[in-house]
Parts: sequence; structure tokens; C-alpha cells
Amino acid sequence: MRDENYAMKSAQPLTEAYIHRTDERAEALYGYHAGAKQDWERRFKRLQESAHVRAEATEAASVLRTYNEKADAAPEVFASISAIAEGAPVVIGGQQAGLWTGPLLVIHKAVSIIGAARSASEQLGQKVVPVFWIAGEDHDWDEANHAYVLTAEQELRKLSLARPEGPRTSVSRTEVTSEDWAQLLAELEQALPSSEFKPVMLEELRKMSENAQSLSDFFAMLLSHLFGSHGLVLLDSDHESIRRLESPMFKRIIERNDDLEKAYAASAAKVKELGYELQADVTPGSANLFLFQSSNGNERTLLHKKDGRYEDRKGQVSLTEEELLRIAQVEPQQLSNNVLTRPLMQDYLFPVLATVLGPGEIAYWALTGEAFRTLDMEMPIIVPRMSYTLIEGTVAKHMSKYELSFADVMERFEERKASWLKEQDGLSIEQQFGEARDAFEELYKPLLALAASVQPSLSKLGDTNLQKIVEQINYMGSKTVDAFNKQFEASTRQLDRIHLSIQPLGKPQERVMNMAAYWNRYSLNWLDSLLEAPYSRTGGHEIVYL
Repeated sequence: MRDENYAMKSAQPLTEAYIHRTDERAEALYGYHAGAKQDWERRFKRLQESAHVRAEATEAASVLRTYNEKADAAPEVFASISAIAEGAPVVIGGQQAGLWTGPLLVIHKAVSIIGAARSASEQLGQKVVPVFWIAGEDHDWDEANHAYVLTAEQELRKLSLARPEGPRTSVSRTEVTSEDWAQLLAELEQALPSSEFKPVMLEELRKMSENAQSLSDFFAMLLSHLFGSHGLVLLDSDHESIRRLESPMFKRIIERNDDLEKAYAASAAKVKELGYELQADVTPGSANLFLFQSSNGNERTLLHKKDGRYEDRKGQVSLTEEELLRIAQVEPQQLSNNVLTRPLMQDYLFPVLATVLGPGEIAYWALTGEAFRTLDMEMPIIVPRMSYTLIEGTVAKHMSKYELSFADVMERFEERKASWLKEQDGLSIEQQFGEARDAFEELYKPLLALAASVQPSLSKLGDTNLQKIVEQINYMGSKTVDAFNKQFEASTRQLDRIHLSIQPLGKPQERVMNMAAYWNRYSLNWLDSLLEAPYSRTGGHEIVYL
């Protein structure tokens, strides 16, 4: 395995400004910086001084122990949980559950969390625990229900699971039947090419499916299988035991809701004042909390404030503050955070030294700084997620054959492909047809002028005639080029395979490809390659050759 890096810019100007420290004004939106070594020590000291404002560490550890037992966690995970019980700080990050873990960026986030925790442990001389927050409370089924894999025919195939009929509830509360799992596994088996590791992988997945009632369940067991030996602790934000722990913080969010609304609005105004676009909605009157409607199949509904009450947009829910506070105390499992209150809840549950975020998340976390201060809390260190591109041996060999760099594939592939094909044209087909067309026009135009001098009305007919003949010359030229290029169909397939592997659907590999194809071909050695690749606290993109 070898690796190299590549400067892959995100589409988020605010994120770029934070990572590279190119805008001093933007730094105030965050507080700490992942690249400042002293900030890690400052944040650790602050955590030691503020333990009394968080959930009890022993209670959190008890809930985590029960949940991770269900996910069949490794001994290293329970050692991590014991450290949490003793007050160890955590590096945390998360993602919505996805089929077979979803796109590779989910794997990259877990690898980044582990890398950041390891790096912090070395600096502080203190155990720092990696924690993965499964956002099971989210209800975007279409984002969670699919995976893209490369087939034996080198085609991209989307495997997906239709959402069961009924109200839109969370992914963790949406049941997946044993028949659904069997169908999905059959489709995966059919899609992937044969390999020596395929039977073992499929058997592992079948075992997990036997105990999975939801995508979140399967997701947790799969992450546990992949990262358990690295001590990665898992939690599902929609787990009832977690909700009970969150009850006091829900009460605080409700009691200070108007103040929090002002805080989010102030941060949003500051972000816009600095010239950046908002990456999350800051809606006037929003409570920034969801309610699961038990009377409507646990549909997840966003709450808004109107005339002193908390209501949904459809008018099906209307609660006083006292009624909502009672739900927070007695039935906290009926409440759920949105993207703006989730950071606060995360910091209440754990001593968060740092949180690992993707580019879009970093941009919208800028909206939470004032909210943290409103509750006498402090935003943790923001650590950009590492990203990677996996390049298989065959792809690397073809890149070398066609003298393509990684940047060529990412930035100018079609141009380089066309250029290579043109270089093979020893007959100069396009040039010869072009010269013939130019020569014809030069010979023919005087004749058109002659015809027009005999009868002016022939001028328009002559122009049309010329255009048709030129079109026919161009048509014959393009057909000749196509016929010539057919001689290079094998090369074209090789070139297209490079692009499909590195930039599927025209997007970075990590946003499309699922890890199953790599597990199928390399067992879990591909994952070891990611975990062994260089790690940076300020993120970056590593190209990993398998």
C-alpha cells in the first residue's frame, strides 16, 4: 500500500476559511482551532472544570454498555466505555445510518474519529475515547436506504430498500423485516463479482441481519464489526435509554427556547455579515425540536412557537410550555433534536474534547456558537473529517498506462481522454476532412457568386446548397472518426473504468461508493490501509493505493 495527498477543496467557503485560517473574522464563530496544539490542552482543562454541568459519566457509561453489548462489541469497546465512566474525554462524530454503512464517507468519518482520538491521547497523555453518534432520530429514509456497488460487469448498481407504508418516523423506528434483509442480501450477492472473501462477508452480513430490526441496528453491528478492535464506542441518538439521559437537557432547551432562538438568529446574522451563506435554516419561531406523535404512528414533526404554544405546521399538535416540559420529564423518547440543538445535546451527554465534522457540518456549526454561550457551554474543537480515495491495482496500472494523474481524473478527465484518442489518430482524420471542407468552400464560393450574378434569387439557394454539402462532409468525417475509435474500444473501457472507480456519477468516490465492493475483494485489508494512512487534525485528502 502507498498513499499520497491531494488538495481537494470543499464547496463550503466558510469551511475552507476555518480550516486554512484565511479569515480571522470567521475564527470567532468557532473559538478553538483543530490545528492549534495549545487549543487541545485548553479545551481539556475546560472539560475538567465543567464536569458538574453534564450528565453523570457513570450513567452514560451504563447506557453505552448495554447498547454496545447488543451491537456485539469487542472487548476494546468496553474498555473505552469504562474510561468514559471514569471521566475520560471523547472525540465524537456521527452520521445517519445507511445501508451497508452507506457511502464511503461514513467509513472515513469513523477513521477520522479514531485518528483524532489517538492523536489527542498521545498529546495529552490521557485516554481519549472515540465515539460514533448514529443519528437514528433522522427521518430522511431516501438518504439512508441505499448503497452503490460496482458489479462484475464494471457497472454501478444502486441497491435500495423502499420505505414501509405509514407516517414518516425516524430511521431507527422504521422496521425492516427478515424478508427485506434476505432480498437485499440476495441482490448484493448477485451484484458483486465472485471472490475468495465473498462467502465469508455474506455470512457475516447474514448473521447481523438476524438481529437487526432496523437500518440503525444493522449499521451499528456493522460498524462494531469493522472498528470494534479500535475501541470505537457507538450510540443511537434515538435509543430510549439515551433519551432518558437527555431529559434534563431537553428541559433546559425548552425553558431557554426564546433565548436560543435569538442566539441562532444572532449567529446567522454574523455569518451573513461576513459574506457567507447559511448552511442550515434559522427559522423565526422554530423551537428547533421535533416531537414524535404517538397518536400518528410516531411521525416526526418539527415544532414551532405560536401564541405561547408549541405547534406543528399542520395544526395537529398544540402544546403549552408546561405540557412540553412534562413530556421532556416523563416521555423524553417523544422528543428529538434538530441540527442546531444536537450539538448542545452532544456536549451535555459527554465531555466532548473535539467533534469530527464534514464540510457542510462545519459550515452550519458556525450557527451554534452563540447558543452554546447562552447555556453557559462552549463549542468543542471542530476537527475536519479526513477524506480518501481508494485506488485498486488494476485502476492504478491503467492510470500509468495512459499517463493520467489523480488530478487529471478529478479535474479534466474527458479532455485527457479525448486528447489520448486524438493522439492515436496517425491518419489525421479530422484534419484531412477539415482541409477538404475548407478547399471545397474555397472552390465553390466563386461558383455561387457566378450563379447569383446570373440570377440574384439563386443566392439563397446557393447558401443552402453549400450548407448541406458542408454538413455531409462533417457527417462523413465524424463517422470515420467513430469507426477509427472503435479500434480502441478496449482502451476506452479501461479509461472509463478509471473514471467510474475514482469519480462515479461525476462525484468524489466517497460520496457514492459503498465499502462492500472493497470488503468483497480485499477482506478488511482495505480498511487497515485507511487506518494506517497519514492523519491530520486539519483534515485533507489522501489517495490510498490498494
